[in-house]
Amino acid sequence: MQKPNVVPLILLLALGLLAVFMPALPTKIVTEGINTGDTAWMLCATALVLFMTPGLAFFYGGMVNSKNVISTMLQSFVAMGVVSLLWVVVGFSLAFGDSIGGFIGDPRTFFLFKGVLDGKPWSLAATIPLALFAFFQMKFAIITPALITGSFAERINFKSYVLFIVLFSLIVYTPLAHWTWHPDGFLFKLGVLDFAGGTVVHMSAGWAALASALYLKPRKTYGTTEVLPPANIPFVLLGTGLLWFGWFGFNAGSAVGANPLAVSAFATTNIAAAAAGISWILFDVARGRKLSALGFCIGAVVGLVAITPASGFVTVPVSIFIGIVAGATSNFFAHLRSKSRIDDTLDVFPCHGIGGMVGMIMTGIFASKAVNSAAVDGLAYGGTHLFVTHLMALVLVSAFAFVGSFALLKLTDLIIPLRVSAEEEMLGLDMSQHEEQLFAAEQSARAAQAPTASQHEEQVFANA
Repeated sequence: MQKPNVVPLILLLALGLLAVFMPALPTKIVTEGINTGDTAWMLCATALVLFMTPGLAFFYGGMVNSKNVISTMLQSFVAMGVVSLLWVVVGFSLAFGDSIGGFIGDPRTFFLFKGVLDGKPWSLAATIPLALFAFFQMKFAIITPALITGSFAERINFKSYVLFIVLFSLIVYTPLAHWTWHPDGFLFKLGVLDFAGGTVVHMSAGWAALASALYLKPRKTYGTTEVLPPANIPFVLLGTGLLWFGWFGFNAGSAVGANPLAVSAFATTNIAAAAAGISWILFDVARGRKLSALGFCIGAVVGLVAITPASGFVTVPVSIFIGIVAGATSNFFAHLRSKSRIDDTLDVFPCHGIGGMVGMIMTGIFASKAVNSAAVDGLAYGGTHLFVTHLMALVLVSAFAFVGSFALLKLTDLIIPLRVSAEEEMLGLDMSQHEEQLFAAEQSARAAQAPTASQHEEQVFANA
């Protein structure tokens, strides 16, 4: 039984009372110019993007050891709750409110969703209601901090994690979203192209993951023979399927309409994932390892990451190349990381950080205004300016995300210690943080494992 703490509950009740006194009643709901087909598609896309976060929970949950499955999965689900409330209160305003110098939105613009229900549509999504655009963007804000959780899995205090994602969302994510996607954002004005979040989502999460791995230091068992295998490979397969499925909303939905651009983004998304999954396992084979379910799943996700910024700017054949390069590159960096003392538990930086940077560079090379009239040609088609701009933005965003995240980790640690104790870590976070177990009793259902292990060196369940 832990010591009671009523402060978080009081804060939540205070928010509820504030919402009652500031209900943001619409005066006149805008319907002019709203396209029902676009609205229907974007409702579906918004739901698909939210679907990715439970997918991520299964993806990460299957890869940690059996003592930490519930805690790891819960970190993603809690992000859906915490960031949703934060977005309504002030997050949407900071990302898409009236610009303050091109760096951040005015928090008063849409405070508690003031004017969102009856507001005129967003300028770059003119055929759907503003509230729908706000909720579509909310799902991006949810999954970004959830992605970071794989880097500090198996050793973080859950209460510290909640505080960190609040700070990260407000101080790192919303400024990046404003810089990149707001028409007055300074990266937007420079001409940076990020169709669906390679910079805003994946690079920011990847660099925050690296900062987290460095700050929290390795697990007690890292680099020893005591490291347990993944708890459940089928969970990883299920999570990959949910992510792949939801990613169609992530990328094709970023066309903000039911149009040919959405179809093009849909197609490049699928092909890049396929190419990267094959690339990852063939890279393993070239290094003398067996191809694995885990390898294909990680590779496919890397392909989805890399195509995200480029999906609405490149052709389908180019997406094959992007997927192949991203899969091999991330695999190489994951291998390098495994030889170091950097304990990025689930290789978030090699997958999302490196994958996001590969995607950003590839966008600078292969973007074409023939695919998207709002784009400019990349380096492959004579557009050197876009390529140089993307390199500059890559360095800037990387530095901001890494330094900002490291500082927030330090701040969080001063308020609530980030690391659990050595005893809690060995017991497992499921029990030490939540008093829950994956299995009611230890199981040893290992029959018929030999055929699986002989071909893929994997097991359905990790040994208890």
